[in-house]
Amino acid sequence: MLNFAVKRYPDHVALVQDDKSYTYNQLNAEAEKVAASLQHMNIQKQDRVVVILKNRIENVMIYWALQKIGAIYTPLNHRLSAKEVEYCVSDAEAKAVVYEAASRASVLGANLTDKPILIGIEDGDGVDISYPELVEKSPGSYEKPDLDENDISLMLYTSGTTGRPKGVPRTHRNEYAAAMAHIVQNQYQLWESTLGVMPLYHTMGVRSLLSMTFLNGKFALLPDFDSRDALSIVEKEKVTSLYLVPTLYHDMLNHAEFHNYNLSSLKKIGYAGAAMTTTLANQCVELLKPDIFVNHYGSTEVYTFTICPDVHSKPGSAGKPGIHQEIRLVKPDPDGLSTPDDVVGIKEPGEIIANLESIEAFKGYWNRPDATSKSIRDGWYFTGDIGFLDEDGDLFVVGRVDDMVISGGENIHPLEVEDCLAQHPKVLEATVIGEPDDRWGQIVSAYIIPKDPTVTAQELDEFCKNHANMSNFKRPRKYTFVKEIPKSPVGKILRRKLRDGEFVEVNDSNEAVSQ
Repeated sequence: MLNFAVKRYPDHVALVQDDKSYTYNQLNAEAEKVAASLQHMNIQKQDRVVVILKNRIENVMIYWALQKIGAIYTPLNHRLSAKEVEYCVSDAEAKAVVYEAASRASVLGANLTDKPILIGIEDGDGVDISYPELVEKSPGSYEKPDLDENDISLMLYTSGTTGRPKGVPRTHRNEYAAAMAHIVQNQYQLWESTLGVMPLYHTMGVRSLLSMTFLNGKFALLPDFDSRDALSIVEKEKVTSLYLVPTLYHDMLNHAEFHNYNLSSLKKIGYAGAAMTTTLANQCVELLKPDIFVNHYGSTEVYTFTICPDVHSKPGSAGKPGIHQEIRLVKPDPDGLSTPDDVVGIKEPGEIIANLESIEAFKGYWNRPDATSKSIRDGWYFTGDIGFLDEDGDLFVVGRVDDMVISGGENIHPLEVEDCLAQHPKVLEATVIGEPDDRWGQIVSAYIIPKDPTVTAQELDEFCKNHANMSNFKRPRKYTFVKEIPKSPVGKILRRKLRDGEFVEVNDSNEAVSQ
């Protein structure tokens, strides 16, 4: 697909980072030099190469070089600790590790027993060879291996917020299908452009890179997210589409100088990775005025579950199955005893499962038969997410099986409470968890980042009482005002950190309200 793009429009800009840009010809030429050097270092077909880099030009070059020689691109979060790097490198049995200044301490601090080749973006201590040397001292040509569509293209590690990270091997067939589905479902066209800020160790980042490449589009890299920088790149590079987690939209739209930027080139926006509140969805429509506004619901393992092609018409909906997909909702069971036949009814909450016959779907975790048997049953992938189908057959995702609050015997899903609280004009962000309670089993506890410091628990409680879509038993019984909500690097709320007390209060307003 890269070769076809190069032949179609060799002089179109493919990559931009700061003031540096590469045409498709230039990208391909450098990637081939890197491919030849890696092959010369005995990195062969299906060898794993761990890449611990931010979104930068060298990361993209390494990705394409590994695709050319049939090795497996295995990216990791550059924020991982030395122990986490050690585990993943060992688990992947990596032949080489590529790192930069931001990940140097973790790589050099890891006890890498099999001694992989250490490739540094910059030269320095511990580096066996630097990236500039891969380019400058390249043998020049590489031997193209025989590749099959069922060979592994890359392996992404899940975030590991609930345990050890799990490797998700994905084939060339999976990756091609997911990228083409991404193009169709986001209604992308030739010469599209996007902001390359979603990390390339995350499925959203890889999807953005591939879809732009297949369309001879432009991938404008942003190694470290900053609202001002993001807005500036969208304006300067005339970015036409965005595919981000809701947190990044929130930060961009709420930047103090948002209205100073000309974003008229931006016509298509999509989000995934986490829920978007109705308030934020309406803000996206009002301020960005997109022609296309898509909610994509998927995972690293399968990529697409469902697509809502028009968020504005049905905020909060995850829509219907993607073009390669079939889903079911089954009786939720934290012990993993439900089967694909335990289907629930319309508007009845159930665990969302996806058919693994999808061309986008993986076949199982790397070296983790335990995790595979838990998640894959009878040809279906059990997501661990809870949702319901409305009368139109559209999916609404309401939380995780593990996040469900059971208070007084009633099931309460955090997202619907959060969505209500986010509509209050004095609330910037709201997150809900279940906290133990002697009488109720659990109570709904809300953590609030205030937009206005005068907001009180009583005021929010009255708002919930009077909200048309909020049942009385779902109201938060406790409010804590905090400086920030803990999130993963890709914007997922880390509720376990709130449960463990890892937050900073704005004041001492741990206020309970009447039952």
